[in-house]
Amino acid sequence: MTLATLSDVVQPALKGHYAVAGLVTLGWEDMRAFVAAAEAENCPVILQAGPSCRAHTPLPVLGAMFRHLADSVSVPVVAHLDHGYTFEDCRAALDAGFTSLMYDGSRKPLAQNIDETAAVVELAHAAGISCEGEIGFVGYANGEGSAGTDPAEAAIFAHETGVDAMAISVGNVHLQQDKEGGLDVGRIRAIEAATPVPLVIHGGSGVPSAQRTALARGSNICKFNIGTELRMAFGAALRGAINSDPDRFDRVQILSDTHDPMVAATRNVLRAFRATE
Repeated sequence: MTLATLSDVVQPALKGHYAVAGLVTLGWEDMRAFVAAAEAENCPVILQAGPSCRAHTPLPVLGAMFRHLADSVSVPVVAHLDHGYTFEDCRAALDAGFTSLMYDGSRKPLAQNIDETAAVVELAHAAGISCEGEIGFVGYANGEGSAGTDPAEAAIFAHETGVDAMAISVGNVHLQQDKEGGLDVGRIRAIEAATPVPLVIHGGSGVPSAQRTALARGSNICKFNIGTELRMAFGAALRGAINSDPDRFDRVQILSDTHDPMVAATRNVLRAFRATE
């Protein structure tokens, strides 16, 4: 089994000047492709179960799926809860066999975010797993606006919570479909100067590929979450599979045709985070 915690993969990334992809899963077809791509690229991968995934599939089922996939490959696989909004969410993921919890208190006042995140960190560490927190708020394309991370608050948050990784808001946006934006490197440098904790970028699909690579190799950003980009790839592959033969109706046959395109798209994502070769 290659099941790993978040710390198991981000600490080597921090030291080795590369980043690990946190890939947002929605079902068996994409998570299986993600792990196959990571094995082909010989790199670790973080399988993430966010709120929409959890609404579709119960946490115990997701935990078993993630652990089964980790068993099938030789590279490290992290079973990660993405955007746990309550302590109960996080405890349920722990009980379901997850190896990493992300508590999202980013909409809350700093003191409350610290207290609640620290409680989840204590829960996680007592069980030998990892915890990611978020300081600053990462907004949504055509939705809630962002609130940038204050470097001084980030230092306090990191120190008082003991998180293993810290998600920050530095120009990144969830659900962005293009790569026309870019991250605020000056703010990233200020946060790095304030705390050595490994940093996480949510909404990584909207970050230009060249900047992903540059920051993976030259900053403390050790984890980029990628969801929208690969969901779009899956949608295109599924559309192609359905349209290729209007008489087909068997979902297993149709979904099987998405596997190779998804592996190829995922391998392309993973290569951007490699260390300098």
